[in-house]
Amino acid sequence: MKKEHHYTATVQWTGNTGTGTKDYKSYERSHLISSNDKPDIAGSSDPAFRGDKTKHNPEDLMVSALSACHMLWYLHFCAVNNVVITNYTDRAAGTMDENEDGSGQFTQIVLRPEVTVSDQSMVAKAHELHERAHHSCFIARSINFEVLIQPVIKVE
Repeated sequence: MKKEHHYTATVQWTGNTGTGTKDYKSYERSHLISSNDKPDIAGSSDPAFRGDKTKHNPEDLMVSALSACHMLWYLHFCAVNNVVITNYTDRAAGTMDENEDGSGQFTQIVLRPEVTVSDQSMVAKAHELHERAHHSCFIARSINFEVLIQPVIKVE
């Protein structure tokens, strides 16, 4: 039986400096992202688009969402395949191209998970399971741009 899962988020603009969107430079891009009694995420736009560099922007969150989804699937597949992971860090990076009209789109995200396994005998399987994780990741299956996975597997 197919299951449906539903997610909600509230995005509230907090950047009204007193004149609303009177002109392009008159307002801040600040906002709060809230979801189901979880801690708020303070957001803004990228500094290239007049945003606050100290806050997460939607592009950061896109890269983070893909990286976290891949990691969670990967850890699952390792657990059920007797590959013991003791450390996992991904330094993911995304590329977005901006068009002449100001619109844009992601063209690539590169995941660079650095994984530590507890035994040398697990290295080959640890590499292999990245492909399964990518294939199962809900976020990866929902995007229309290239995702590269460049894992490094270390032994404890």
